[in-house]
Amino acid sequence: MANPDDQPEWALDALAHVYDPCCREKGISVVDMGLVRSVRVRDGHASVELLLTSGWCPFAAGVLTEVRDRIAEQPGIRGADVRIVWDEPWTPERLSPSAASKLRFLPPPAVVGDRETYIARHTSQRGASDDR
Repeated sequence: MANPDDQPEWALDALAHVYDPCCREKGISVVDMGLVRSVRVRDGHASVELLLTSGWCPFAAGVLTEVRDRIAEQPGIRGADVRIVWDEPWTPERLSPSAASKLRFLPPPAVVGDRETYIARHTSQRGASDDR
């Protein structure tokens, strides 16, 4: 898995306001989602590799176009290609701490034990904190 720290800072900055449509309302960019696997530049041409959270994402074409356009408009970049990579699955571990705090993921069923108790405990906590 590529580390976001290994990506060019200018590229991460350029993509900081490109959103996975499913997370736009939460303000989670493709960078925070961990969708940017790599950005490489050679002779003014940028190549970007993206992961998808789902192979069935109906918004993939729009995200790829927006990523390409944002990268291509950067100084020194004369062209850009963006491709989806399939050899590495996206997992929640790729989320930035900020994105992880905005999204809630259920634990694996084996960890939950009694489903009804788990739901009751977590919905009562949420309801109590919502009243504050």
